[in-house]
Amino acid sequence: MRALRILLIIAVVLGGVFVIVDRLAVNFAEGEVADRLKSAENLTTTPDVSIDGFPFLTQLAGGSLDEVRIGIPEYEAGTGDGKQSILIQDLRADMRGVEFSGDFGSATAAEATGTASVTYDELLKTATSESTRVGPGVTAGVVGLSDGGNGKIEVAVEATVLGTKLPEPISVLSSVTVVNGDTVRVHADALPSFGGVEMAETRVREIIDFEQKIDGLPGGIKLDKVEAGKSGVDITVRGSDVRLAG
Repeated sequence: MRALRILLIIAVVLGGVFVIVDRLAVNFAEGEVADRLKSAENLTTTPDVSIDGFPFLTQLAGGSLDEVRIGIPEYEAGTGDGKQSILIQDLRADMRGVEFSGDFGSATAAEATGTASVTYDELLKTATSESTRVGPGVTAGVVGLSDGGNGKIEVAVEATVLGTKLPEPISVLSSVTVVNGDTVRVHADALPSFGGVEMAETRVREIIDFEQKIDGLPGGIKLDKVEAGKSGVDITVRGSDVRLAG
């Protein structure tokens, strides 16, 4: 009985030591992945990295991680023209089936899903804000974006009709969608009325409809879905063979 008790004590101690070593190893690995990701994506701050699954050491030995969660508070994405950028906020991604090299010099996830957001002020940069002629005696420009409810964007259009500026911006309810996995499209559900003046739909839509390209997201993930929220558009991202490093 005494020998059995001693064996049980030894097993508990060894188990505790294994857990401690395992957690130390995962903490080290999380730091390595974070540093590699920061360098690969030229981030200004170190991203949050969490490696799930226990025990970690068996995953390490097999060269594959069940799930890695990434969090980047702010990310400057490209807009396709090589000059402008757009600020992506609170980018979070769950990476599954992550294959990696021994020193974490390279790491690729079989699939990834996540979320991010873009503020209305940031999205407004691509809209036509300058007063532009849309018809005989009518000029207009987009001056604001806000939550229109039910996943829609409310576009505020400032207009001048026959030399008189309208006292209040015209509100246009618009749908927001993802196009080609890299573009957010804002499209008015119906044309607004500018003081009863008839205008060609194409001219009006050149002002009130617009698109914002978002490319160069970490690891090559793509836009999947988008919906208007309280302070900006909420984006769902998705990807396969996503690079974390290397």
